[in-house]
Amino acid sequence: MRRPILMTKRGGVLCCALMFLTGFSFSGAGPVAKTHRVEIRQMKFNPSHLSVKPGDTVVFINLDMVTHDVTEATGQSWKSPPLPAKSSWKKVARTSATYYCSFHPVMKGAITVK
Repeated sequence: MRRPILMTKRGGVLCCALMFLTGFSFSGAGPVAKTHRVEIRQMKFNPSHLSVKPGDTVVFINLDMVTHDVTEATGQSWKSPPLPAKSSWKKVARTSATYYCSFHPVMKGAITVK
């Protein structure tokens, strides 16, 4: 009599591999948070609009030749330090926000948390 594939040693390995690849967690904590990259280049945030999940990290990387920063639109929730060329700053996304560069206010972006 043939056993179902999940009851075999090979099926157990396959099942564990699928759970790992889909982000299944035995602790019940849910999927692992992701890291997203926003490049600052040519006086723009790229991408300028980013959708993330709560707890994901957004890394802002300055690839321009001049200093920039990342400032939440009201200027009261959060703000990066000045980011000289080739530097970066991380922000864990908890709520949606719009942001801009306080040195160059025409540079704008948004993070949507859902």
